[in-house]
Amino acid sequence: MIRRIQTLNSRSGPIRYERSLKARRINISIKPNKGVRVAVPVGVSFRKAEKFVLSKQDWIKKHVDRIKNIEANKASRPVDHPMVEAKIILEKRVKELAAQTGFKYNRVSVKSMTSRWGSCSNKKNINLNVKIMHLDSELRDYIILHELTHTLHPNHGQHFWAKLNSILPNSDAKNFTKKLKVEGLKYL
Repeated sequence: MIRRIQTLNSRSGPIRYERSLKARRINISIKPNKGVRVAVPVGVSFRKAEKFVLSKQDWIKKHVDRIKNIEANKASRPVDHPMVEAKIILEKRVKELAAQTGFKYNRVSVKSMTSRWGSCSNKKNINLNVKIMHLDSELRDYIILHELTHTLHPNHGQHFWAKLNSILPNSDAKNFTKKLKVEGLKYL
């Protein structure tokens, strides 16, 4: 992917503008230790992206401050579950949920990951982040069901979300995703 990086300072600190071949629209992301990133799609000027960011300054400042607050409190984070214990618990839960929903998978791995809760390979291997042990059981099950759904639909297209919503309580993947973003800042 070809990227042109332009860094500008704002009230919220430096903002990194990157040309992105994958982005369909201007996208602002804020991550701990990485700061503010603006993905600028091909065909959209950096000037237009800067105007968009200016219109979102209050939102950006609010979220930057929230992340700084969370980072300051990281010292009080719980210690990760021992890997062996987490692997036993999570493998058992994946097996239970797969049996309930009819999904087939190959194997489960539990790892310490820094930027994602889980993944599913094209060989239907499920990888889960040990840090999901800190989440409540409802969010943990959502992550597992999300990855199991990838065994049937490898991308995040309409069919993926329709299938995931059909097996979730209250058929509300968007609500679970929002909850996970809030909780995730504490652990990822």
